[in-house]
Amino acid sequence: MSKQDFNSLDLIRDLSLAFGPPAFEDDVVAVARQYAPKGAFKIEEDSTRNFYIYMKEHNPDLPTVLVDAHADEVGLMVQAVKSNGTIAFVPLGHWVPEVLAAQKMLIKNNRGEFVTGVMASKPPHFGASQGSLEISDLVIDVGATSKQEAIELFGITPACPIAPVPFFEMDEKSQIMKGKAFDCRLGCASVIELMHQIADLNLDVNVVGVLSSQEEIGMRGAKVVANKIKPDIVICFEGTPADDTFAMPDMVQTSLKKGPMLRHIDQGMVTHPRFIRFALDVAAKNGIPTQEAVRAGGATNGGVFHLANQGAPTIVIGHPVRYAHSPNSISHLPDYTHGLNLSREILKALNKDVISSF
Repeated sequence: MSKQDFNSLDLIRDLSLAFGPPAFEDDVVAVARQYAPKGAFKIEEDSTRNFYIYMKEHNPDLPTVLVDAHADEVGLMVQAVKSNGTIAFVPLGHWVPEVLAAQKMLIKNNRGEFVTGVMASKPPHFGASQGSLEISDLVIDVGATSKQEAIELFGITPACPIAPVPFFEMDEKSQIMKGKAFDCRLGCASVIELMHQIADLNLDVNVVGVLSSQEEIGMRGAKVVANKIKPDIVICFEGTPADDTFAMPDMVQTSLKKGPMLRHIDQGMVTHPRFIRFALDVAAKNGIPTQEAVRAGGATNGGVFHLANQGAPTIVIGHPVRYAHSPNSISHLPDYTHGLNLSREILKALNKDVISSF
């Protein structure tokens, strides 16, 4: 697409529906390739499934801004097929076992076909005790009655990747979106849409947009990206967990309908104080609502990028997502739009002198 002849919702929907556990982001990359800008841009992939969008006119005298979002979603991998035909698995990323129980899952079998299964545990009729559930208590049932049937009929073998069955819906009146993998397909949509929006701008920086792989299992794709791009400064998009439905009112860090969240700290990074202050000032100047958070847990690709290239000032623009790391997430389209607008205004305001002042 040489110009943005799509709307945000189409892009978000198609990315959300794509199958993409860590290391298996191929379908997400295929969607990104379909929507990525053409013409004044160069598209590239690497062997780890990082997806790059470069502006062709790279000026070596200007600093390079990396704009990143991770393409993978929390998923699973088949560990073994049991004699009764049920499937044992290992997690790819962090799951709460109770969230997984009774969900429909999608397995990409050894023939490249998708097979649905049910996340099963012992029913109460057979003496299942109440209390904490462990991942090891769960299996996936595709309807097979033996190991041979699961392998031969359904094509299920060890190492097949697994993700939740996709769905996406949007309520026009409330602008509320519901679906899977908003962490971080909202960010992926932001990177792609942002690269379209800057195509005709005269910026004082070079910009590289990246959809990085394997964030959910240790920010592995980001390490490759950091070595390849060597950015001077970084903006990370995230589908950041919202806590407005369960935290005490005074302790809420991220709410729906209050704009993007900029975090000052998490377990992976103390956000660069001068860059985040600059970003908040840009937001205020342009009337863009924002939220600030001091997070005790979690981490993002920013934990890798802020140590890149002898140190790269890095901020995280978080799109609020209720119930991240579950098959059913809720987000607000205007929050996405505000985050996208903030990133564009930051790029317009950056130059060599500003970045040097950080």
